[in-house]
Amino acid sequence: MKKTLSYILFIIVCSQQLQAQNPAIINSMLIFPPQEKHVHGSSIVGLPNGDFLAVWFQGSGERTADDVRILGARLKKGATTWSEPFLMADTPNIPDCNPVLFLNQENKLFLVWIAVQANKWEQSILRFKTSTDYNQSDAPIWNWQDNILLKPNDDFANEVAAKLKSLPDTHHGWAGYAPEYDNMIIEASKDATKRSIGWMTRIKPLLMPNGRIVLPLYSDGFNMSMMAISEDNGTTWRSSLPLVGRGPIQPAIVLKKNGNLVAYMRDSGDSPPRVHYSESSDKGETWSASVKMDIPNTASVELLVLKDGRWAFLGNDIYDGRYRLSLFLSDDEGKTWKWKIRMEDHDPKKGGFSYPSLIQTKDGLLHMTYSHHVEKNQKSIKYAVVDPQKIK
Repeated sequence: MKKTLSYILFIIVCSQQLQAQNPAIINSMLIFPPQEKHVHGSSIVGLPNGDFLAVWFQGSGERTADDVRILGARLKKGATTWSEPFLMADTPNIPDCNPVLFLNQENKLFLVWIAVQANKWEQSILRFKTSTDYNQSDAPIWNWQDNILLKPNDDFANEVAAKLKSLPDTHHGWAGYAPEYDNMIIEASKDATKRSIGWMTRIKPLLMPNGRIVLPLYSDGFNMSMMAISEDNGTTWRSSLPLVGRGPIQPAIVLKKNGNLVAYMRDSGDSPPRVHYSESSDKGETWSASVKMDIPNTASVELLVLKDGRWAFLGNDIYDGRYRLSLFLSDDEGKTWKWKIRMEDHDPKKGGFSYPSLIQTKDGLLHMTYSHHVEKNQKSIKYAVVDPQKIK
């Protein structure tokens, strides 16, 4: 992935074009030159020394390709280009996907991801690495690696049944001789093996003022979500009760002013596809059954509470693809979204721009990464910086 002169010129031109379109976008570049390998599912973290680390998964496909591994790159403080990509994690002969980077309350760096056993999403195993030595020019020096093993008990099944029954009846897509979707999920939730594996990462955790870490997870087997909760800075983890609904996956969570947690989720249920919403009044232990919002959604969401109290939502606000990626701002905790800019806006069916990761630095700037797929052989991860004060 040598960074050629043409690639550097391409970055400069793209950045200038975006800034001309909207002055709030103050920087935009591809982390590495476009290439034909599949790259997806990025995450970004700002380090205490001013560097940024980004990760993504890359290989010949996704869960079906055993050469998929986790790669990363570093943007040194003051640098104008990212480093050459380097290896962050690789489970031999098993695809590694959906990496998430974050710092705990003690500034220990975590990389959490999934190893996709048997090449099936529903067989995925949660893995993590930690580092306290991450300021060098390339990959962190990892001090510890382990799996995150969760054991939801029978309360999981009881919660699934109760929450699905609380939702409006639906018989969409089922014939008279076919079991209803809800009944299939309820039956599967009684299986201790099925509810213990297949939980996957996608979006950064919420670090709460009381020291709790709430790591959002989702399952393609159950087509719903759950949280992994740690009370000891990420040393040990346990599961919340499930966040139940008809297709709420890949949750992004924030803390409301009243102390409740809110989750926005990608829609993997019935049409029309819209962002799912759920709320927790007990710090993430239990969640309301998800309901659909008015925001269209086909692929991905991200959510963040800014330092000035506004909320930022980043996602594919369309009904038919991933060709548009928008950043919304709200000053009333998501009741209304008064400000919006397009990070990507292309012709339908041309390109895919999705799976964003969003953070804010001490200077108030928003830093994001997301998948940037233009052609089959033109795939990369884009990095962009936005000044939310300039969004009009």
